[in-house]
Amino acid sequence: MLNSLHFSGLGPERINGRLAMIGFVTAIGVELDNGQDLYAQIQTGGIPWFIGTSVLLSAASLIPLLKGVRAESKSNGPMTSDAELWNGRFAMLGLVALALTEYVKGGALV
Repeated sequence: MLNSLHFSGLGPERINGRLAMIGFVTAIGVELDNGQDLYAQIQTGGIPWFIGTSVLLSAASLIPLLKGVRAESKSNGPMTSDAELWNGRFAMLGLVALALTEYVKGGALV
């Protein structure tokens, strides 16, 4: 059970993936709404939102894991644990690509 929390375990990757999915959708949504790039979003109050979301989602992900509930046991249909891991990986790459693109472009992507 606690082996899942090691660096190479599924816990950290699943939690980081969930945070990346929320972060990517939020970053794009804010850009579409008011044109702020990712760096401006962070500078204008994004840090407290990031910390709060990170704590909430980490706790929500760790509690079932520590109780022995595995995401694989709750997978059915198109919403599988593998799909969640892949979506999280793509969201992590998307956030990095968004940040690099905005840095090179010098402003918001949209």
